[in-house]
Amino acid sequence: MSRIFSSAKKRLLFIWSIPTFPVLFLINFILGLSMSFFIPFSSLFGLDEVGMTNTGFGIFMTILALGGVAISSYIAKLSDTTFSRKKLLIITAFTGIIGYSLFAFLRNYYALSLTAFFVLGTTAAALPQLWAYARDALRDANVPNEETPLIMNVFRMFFALSWTVGPALAAWLLLMLGFKGLFLFVAGGYLLTFLSIVFLLKEVPKHTESSPESLSVKKWLVKPHIFGNLAAALLLSAAASIHMLNVPQFVTKILNGSEIDVGIIFSVPPIFEVPMMIAAGLLATKIDNGILVRIGFFIAFVYFLLFSLVTEPWQIYPLQILSAAQVSITAGIAISYFQDFIPEAPGTATTLYMNTTQIGSTVGYLFFGLLSEFISYGNLILVYAFSAGAGFVFLAVLGKMKHEEGKDTGSQIHGG
Repeated sequence: MSRIFSSAKKRLLFIWSIPTFPVLFLINFILGLSMSFFIPFSSLFGLDEVGMTNTGFGIFMTILALGGVAISSYIAKLSDTTFSRKKLLIITAFTGIIGYSLFAFLRNYYALSLTAFFVLGTTAAALPQLWAYARDALRDANVPNEETPLIMNVFRMFFALSWTVGPALAAWLLLMLGFKGLFLFVAGGYLLTFLSIVFLLKEVPKHTESSPESLSVKKWLVKPHIFGNLAAALLLSAAASIHMLNVPQFVTKILNGSEIDVGIIFSVPPIFEVPMMIAAGLLATKIDNGILVRIGFFIAFVYFLLFSLVTEPWQIYPLQILSAAQVSITAGIAISYFQDFIPEAPGTATTLYMNTTQIGSTVGYLFFGLLSEFISYGNLILVYAFSAGAGFVFLAVLGKMKHEEGKDTGSQIHGG
């Protein structure tokens, strides 16, 4: 046991010594904290604060997601060709300041929708660009490829750390200051991110300039294993986004819980995600990452099924350990796993995967709005549990196809 802890300590110290990574950890934490203030309470904002209908709220969230997909795709192409990632990160952080400051005061549906699409759509590119920057930093430091899954999972861990306190703190701010105060705090988080990037982050040289051909999305989507993994990611992200919007309504309106209950529910998983991410990262250096990703998808399916059985808010707290287990894999290793499919264009690979999950979220937002008009928040859980299960089946079948393809071609893709 002491040998295991010694090995883990040695690796973590190595990660901390990689140039620019301490700053990246800080930015990742601040960015995650800002996101954790808004995302868990978005349905309460739209339905209860602004007074949107369920369908109208679903459309609003769809507009927000589509803006993120469209604009971050364009930014990804810039990042893999001519523009520096640092400059793009500065732009995306600045739009976060503007966007959430506007959200603090706007209550008109159309004004909010325009802000969501154009301003926060640009902000959505911040996270994939930060992950792509981290990959560039690893290559610049000549870090061995086999260490990448662990390092990126530790990187994701700092994002998870912010969620251990973010939702609960946001619930308290919401009770004390309302949504106006909450959104101003979110804008403040992006201001800290902006200042950290400007003054603490350095330019990292790009080792591979991608050709226009390598940036063609169609070129990659025709590959069965890439398409299959993206389809599975879409199904799970759709389930996760419906769940994210449904939980506050389910807890407050069906289980008669409070906003504090909602905050605690969203804060519990990240507490367990931190050690689980380290463990998953260590496992990823020893076994096929594809196996871990499939395990993560299966855990998600089981989690949603069990969630449909709860009758009291407190019953959700221990169940969130399963949520932590699946997130520690699907939100960390799955991205590194997919990045290795297109190693010559890390920005495009990261954004392609994240845009797929964003499209899945878009589908989920729309389905939440439409379905919750006709079925209860409790029955809605079974719908997205089925979506997660379908994603697992899809991934399991096409994962085997990828393995067979690797045997036939003799190609060696790390983590495949």
